[in-house]
Amino acid sequence: MGLFSQNTANDKNEKAKSVSHFPTSKKAIIIFTRNPELGKVKTRLAATIGDEKALKIYKLLITHTIKITQNITADKYVFYSENIPVNDDWDSSVFRKKLQKGNDLGMRMKNAFQELFSMGYEKVLIVGTDMYEITQQDIEDAFIQLKGNNFVLGPAKDGGYYLFGMKEINNSVFENKKWGTQTVLQDTLKDIQNENVVLLPKKNDIDRYEDIKDVEDFKAYL
Repeated sequence: MGLFSQNTANDKNEKAKSVSHFPTSKKAIIIFTRNPELGKVKTRLAATIGDEKALKIYKLLITHTIKITQNITADKYVFYSENIPVNDDWDSSVFRKKLQKGNDLGMRMKNAFQELFSMGYEKVLIVGTDMYEITQQDIEDAFIQLKGNNFVLGPAKDGGYYLFGMKEINNSVFENKKWGTQTVLQDTLKDIQNENVVLLPKKNDIDRYEDIKDVEDFKAYL
């Protein structure tokens, strides 16, 4: 799960405001996404293929994330990095829209989890928009695992994680981490080593050219 930019702009003509909602389920999905802006997404990938192609690939990843989450029986919240657009691909009738808040990824995730748990949700998980291997079934399986376990993690091949779910907030998992490094998963597991934890299958996130060069769906962009 890559780092996300801190939110900034607040143009009333182009940005929507975060809206309060009442839960319609005991389960919730947090989706962290970057606003898809040229030169600001997939920068490590862009170093090889250029900003325009990197943006197109990121938009493809967003489309994939929408597809695998929109039909899951849970309340769905999209947390944007910069601002909440009035109109975009995230259907407002399906996805509730909010802004990330915090100085680093850990603080932003912690604030998002705290907000949703304070609303009364009993099972909350987070995913990003960097994964092409993740499926709807993976997310549904994660919720099933939370029935008998306190935490569920989807390990990423780069040493981070692509999914993290829990039944109550644990602040330590969001603190004292070197985000974007190979030690994130290992350090997180140390924080919850005395808890019931389930690991999902390991998957590859999309950060560099090497992550996509052999994937058929991306060849048209290369």
